[in-house]
This record gives sequence, structure tokens and C-alpha cells, in this order.
Amino acid sequence: MSLAFSQSSEMKFLVFGAGAIGTYIGGSLALAGYQVVFVEQPKMVEELRTKGLRLDLTIDERRKTKDVSIIEPRSFVIAPSLEEALKYGPFDAAIFALKSFDTASAMKGLKPFADKLPPLLCLSNGVDNEPTIEKALGKENVIYGTVTTAIGRRGPGSIVLEKLRGVGVATGHPLSEKLAAVLDNAYLNCRLYPDALSMKWSKMLTNLVANPTSAILNMTAAQVFADKRLYKIEIDMLKECLAVMDAMKLEVTDLPGTPVKLLAFATKLPLWLSKPFLAKAAGSGRGGKMPSFHIDLYSGRPESEVEFLHGAVVREGKLRGIPTPVNKALTETLMAITKKEIPLEEFAGKPEALLKTLEG
Repeated sequence: MSLAFSQSSEMKFLVFGAGAIGTYIGGSLALAGYQVVFVEQPKMVEELRTKGLRLDLTIDERRKTKDVSIIEPRSFVIAPSLEEALKYGPFDAAIFALKSFDTASAMKGLKPFADKLPPLLCLSNGVDNEPTIEKALGKENVIYGTVTTAIGRRGPGSIVLEKLRGVGVATGHPLSEKLAAVLDNAYLNCRLYPDALSMKWSKMLTNLVANPTSAILNMTAAQVFADKRLYKIEIDMLKECLAVMDAMKLEVTDLPGTPVKLLAFATKLPLWLSKPFLAKAAGSGRGGKMPSFHIDLYSGRPESEVEFLHGAVVREGKLRGIPTPVNKALTETLMAITKKEIPLEEFAGKPEALLKTLEG
């Protein structure tokens, strides 16, 4: 089966999901003339086949557009199942950017089709996703990646570019260089990184900031940073992660548009001196949105990525004899709230309650 595209291109992409990252990456590739097939839930397929994709990329001056980019349904394919999507193959690469708590179940669905799947560029947050993919599909079928650009989701297949930064791709895979060139050609600001784990852990370090505290306390990042006691928690949490990275012999690495080395350096400064920088970084890094853990918790999700971010710090610290009490307490508290073992109101707007938990 051939793709019904007017464009011809050197690479063909399979994109898992038309969420914020999937729509932004896949849509940008389609706009650049590459062939793109999305796999999405059946209930969303008909809507996207009718309306197409809507990408508000107006803040990217290089695109020279003042209007929302509409990608007509004829310019891409969207399938309700992987089996159907693979009929449009073979593919050169796939884009994988699911939530970390969905990765293991996704692999169960992908494993029966392993021989037909292309290498997956994993753009999910956290450090557990690529190893999970490797275990299911083989080491040769995963490419380590990361996204620092802030994307807002307005609805199915509809996104807004909130803060342009870029995409990181680890070297070492036969497709790495070619894939990076294609992503860069699609205005995605791609940069290659020789150390995959340093890249992924550096990105995770930025994801830790004001994430669980915001969800647990139902407070914005700005409110968290305004409280000196809560701010110290943030610094202690980052220091634990940095200690684990040091034990792993990983280097803090700057990512596209993201001065991660400066973030790490700030943890060595007096609190009063580092606070203005970190407060600004915490606010602007998410494009003005509430942190992801807060969004997931208050949308009623029964899972939280805290297990795969702060929880990963705890697990790796335990393996290497590095104490991580702050990350451990935050992980356990947020998971208890997520699982409804603790009611939302027990901590909402109550810093004292969280501080007491951390002291215990």
C-alpha cells in the first residue's frame, strides 16, 4: 500500500500518538514534505481524518507565518491500529513520546510486530523508557532522544509552540546523523549528543524542578519558589540527583535552548543568590503551564510519572549507596495521593504538612 502524498521524501515516519509532542514532531515533518503515518486511538481517528492537524508555530520566525498551519488530511495518514499503520510501510524511523507509565504496556502491543517496526526515536521524559524498549525490541531498534521545546496541546491534533528550544538525538545508531539532519530540516532545532545517558539524565534534572511539590501542594511553581522552606526542598532534591549522576560518572550537559550546567551550578550557590535564576527557569521552562505532575493528578490520571523521574533517582541512588531522602519522600507522597490512599486536600495549600512529612 502506498502513501497518498503529493510530496516525495527521503524518509518515511511512523508516529505513535497525536498528542502534544507527536503532533508537533510529526506535523513539522509533514510540513517539511516527509511522509508521516500516525497511530492513534480509534475514537480520535475520524476527527483527525476530517479536520487534519493544526499547528500554531507562529513564534518561530524562521517559518515566516502569522497564521496557524493547517495540515490537510490528504497530507498524512492516521491509522486506528499499529497493524493497519504498518500496511503503509516500510518505515525508516518511528517517533515515540508516550508518558513513561505507558511505555511498558505499549511494548506489549509492539512486540508482536517487532520485525516490521523501524528504529524508535524515544523522546519520552525519564531514563527508563529506552531500556524498556531495548528489552522488548532489541538495542538496535531504539535511539535515545529528548525534547526541550515547550508545546501546549489545544485539542486532538492541535498544538501551539510556546517556547522554541530543540530536540536532542544521541549518536551511536546508524540512523542518528541522518535523522538529526531531517529533524533540523523540519525546523526542529536538532543537536547530536555523544553521551546518551548524560543527555537523558540532564533533561530529567530539568523535569524535577517544582514538579511533585506543585502537584502535592496544588501550588504554582512561582508559589513554591516564593516559600524559602519549599525552595530549599527543591535545591536538596536537585543535589541528590546530581550526586547520583556523579556516581554514575555522567556529565551535566546543556540541551537545546536549555542551560542545564547553569542549573546545576546554581545548586552550589547561597539560596538567596540562586533563587531568582531557578524561579525564572521553573516558570519559563514549561511555557507558563502548570507542571506535568499537577496536570496529570488534577485530570484524574491513576498514574504519575514521578515514579519514573524522582523514583529513578531513588532507585539508582540505592544501587550506588547515595542517599536520596527528599526524592523518596516526594515520590511516595505523590504516589499515595495519585492512588487515592491520601486525599488531595490533606496537602493542598498546606506547605507545613509536606515539610513535616519530609522531616519524618
